[in-house]
Amino acid sequence: MRTLVVGIGGMTNGGKSTMSSSLHLRIPNSCIIAQDAFFKDDSVIALDSNGFKQYDVLDALHMDRMMSKIESWRKDPDSFLASQSLKTQCSVGEEVFVLIVEGFLIFNYGSRVYTPPDLPGYFDGYVWPMYLKNRQEMEDMVLDIVFLDGLESKEGLLDYVYRDVTMEIQRLMGKDLAV
Repeated sequence: MRTLVVGIGGMTNGGKSTMSSSLHLRIPNSCIIAQDAFFKDDSVIALDSNGFKQYDVLDALHMDRMMSKIESWRKDPDSFLASQSLKTQCSVGEEVFVLIVEGFLIFNYGSRVYTPPDLPGYFDGYVWPMYLKNRQEMEDMVLDIVFLDGLESKEGLLDYVYRDVTMEIQRLMGKDLAV
């Protein structure tokens, strides 16, 4: 059994969930763990000096729970898929299990629900500066990150990522890399 973890990170509302869901639909034996599912209760989220809730920091998340779920997948991907009501789609011996981990801070630790909508100035005053800070930390810690141009079409970006993931799956399976 072979495994591949694909991390999809980026700024808040940048298309991570859309990309992850689209890849999941194309890739057999895949599942998604989304960081958005691990936010702490809103009542414990700290405020910054401007009165904005600080969602874009690791302290706003139950990262221990997220990492526990990832570890559960790593120990036994087949059982994990079954627990999520997902079926294995390959023959025994040919499986490559793919975990898609998506979130805005996944690389800093190893789409929010917008109800109510963001306050005026929140994106420029908080989200964007935090994204730049977190991106710099990520670049300092993680090698081989591929950055995508968000101005490209969704379909083009999906095709690019899908080809890249497919090539890695083929490499893991020891197959010809011609695509």
